[in-house]
Amino acid sequence: MTYYPIFLKVKNRKCLLVGAGAVGMRKLKSILACEPEQVTVLDTAEPGPELLEISRDQRVIFKQRHFQDSDLDNVFIAFACTNNAELNRRMSDLCMKKNILCNIADFPEGSNFIVPSVIRQGDLTLAVSSGGCTPALTKRIRSELQEIFGPHYAAFITLMGRIRPLVLDLGKETSQNTALFRLLVGSPILDELEAGNMERVNEILTDTLPQELVPRIPELIDELI
Repeated sequence: MTYYPIFLKVKNRKCLLVGAGAVGMRKLKSILACEPEQVTVLDTAEPGPELLEISRDQRVIFKQRHFQDSDLDNVFIAFACTNNAELNRRMSDLCMKKNILCNIADFPEGSNFIVPSVIRQGDLTLAVSSGGCTPALTKRIRSELQEIFGPHYAAFITLMGRIRPLVLDLGKETSQNTALFRLLVGSPILDELEAGNMERVNEILTDTLPQELVPRIPELIDELI
């Protein structure tokens, strides 16, 4: 099956997670990193130390009970992470009827989206998927990508995020701005950030940025690494 790749905004949305085992906990952590309004977690077992700690987050509502159909009311996205095939299928059917995004662990056929293997460096997110055919391969590719895309990429994206609005505020032609951003991306700044050479980063920015922005360089590179 071919999936349409997409990055989903769950900020300020209500989410449901059923099953708080190892798989469920991994997904709970990834959801919370995306700033949801609320995540309701259901499990019939006693909560372990990790879940108790995470439940201190006011966005997490843990309920030690079985899933009920009404738990899907006003939910934007749902995850079923149980080893109960009947429950997983029931959740899948209900979500399809209610047009709710759902992911059923180890059952891609019953899901309307799958969760890729993800690499994050600050605001840089790389997602890898094999369409559910071979998770082992996606994990291997993820490990290889982590070797390439280190923390210096996060620092560079932060830098560009600071530069961009200042450049746009200068009111120059779009073509000029585009050329400048491409010049910065093609410069050795990434390599110098990886090496921790902030003096050289300062020099490159001084030579590349419009003169109006040169006095702003100290604040642009402040605490990048």
